[in-house]
Amino acid sequence: MKPLLNRTVAVTGVGVVSPAGIGATAFWRGLLAPAEPDRVRRVADFDPRRWMSHKVARNSDIVTQLAIAAADEALEDAGLLPPDTHDGQAVAERRPVPGDPLRAAVVLGTGIGGVSTLETQAGVLREAGERRVSPHVIPMTMPNAAAAALSIRYGLRGSASTVTTACAAGTDAIAAGARLVSSGAADVVVAGGADSSLTPTCIAGFTTMRALSGSGISRPFDRDRDGLAAAEASGIVVLEPLESALARGAHVYLLVAGTASTADAHHVTAPAPDGEGAERCMRQAIADAGLEPDQVTHVNAHGTSTPPGDAVEARAIRRVFGASRPIVTSVKGVTGHSFGASGAVEVVAVALTMRERVIPPTQGLAIQDPALDLDVARRPTPWEPGPVLSNSFGFGGHNGALVLTPAPGPARR
Repeated sequence: MKPLLNRTVAVTGVGVVSPAGIGATAFWRGLLAPAEPDRVRRVADFDPRRWMSHKVARNSDIVTQLAIAAADEALEDAGLLPPDTHDGQAVAERRPVPGDPLRAAVVLGTGIGGVSTLETQAGVLREAGERRVSPHVIPMTMPNAAAAALSIRYGLRGSASTVTTACAAGTDAIAAGARLVSSGAADVVVAGGADSSLTPTCIAGFTTMRALSGSGISRPFDRDRDGLAAAEASGIVVLEPLESALARGAHVYLLVAGTASTADAHHVTAPAPDGEGAERCMRQAIADAGLEPDQVTHVNAHGTSTPPGDAVEARAIRRVFGASRPIVTSVKGVTGHSFGASGAVEVVAVALTMRERVIPPTQGLAIQDPALDLDVARRPTPWEPGPVLSNSFGFGGHNGALVLTPAPGPARR
């Protein structure tokens, strides 16, 4: 049996499609600006035909479309695809990544998969009968469709896996991809998340379970927070061994230094009120990185703006970090909560935070809940990059955490 290599895992490319912006540049600008109130946040001006033909777009659910757009940007950013001008013409349907395709993999997280297609085609069946249902409904709906599409598009012939741990899926997917690189099972991994669970039925379900914000304002850790803003998005990162990345002259955003996943074993939707599972997950990720809690300088919180969720996370953070008090932020005030994509979108946010040396503010936060004793960023905060903890917690009691550390040497950009 081939021994485990325990290689250092680098992030060399990032891509994002979010209500805060399409592409990393627009996304970063979006994180620094207040968002308009809206309890359902879609990606404005997203035309999948910038990245694929009309035929492929028509036969792909929005989740797959978002994943392809973000993955193209991430691979171009990593220098593994030639840049494309996206001048209104669709890029080639197949864009092979250089290197050994047998050692290149995909790990993608999602919440429900192609639920938009499923709901639309259920309406077709109801109104027009089974003969009018699309023959593509199954491959468009299946949760692994986006991971399969990326494998096919880039010729990645290692494993192509899908993680469905609800709102922890994007984080868990990046953790799984990092383990593939670290162990030597893959030399390149396209990892992240994509989700669009904004159908009428899903929105109605979130509304009746009182998860959605009535005001439309996502305000993590605020005294008057009243629920989440539902969103769609995709965040993708390229993972490689640090040694290989440096050898080819790639820009390294950060290192994936520690990962962890735990379960509350408590309730299908409510977090365990004591936050024990979340706390244990954070501690395990920090230990996996070989660090102590007081070495973590910033926490990218799950922070969804729900009354119980933010309170549980805040209590767990306080127990983990005690007097060291790292700066906490949640980008969901701008992005909304993109469920299975959110953790991956937030890793992209951390990568840009490292590059810009600025922690983005928690938009929407006006009056911090006095019961939540955290140092929450209210404005763009200059910051010397250090270890970052990124949290994701999902329905079913899934907890995921990553420890992300600065790349060695001076930043290139």
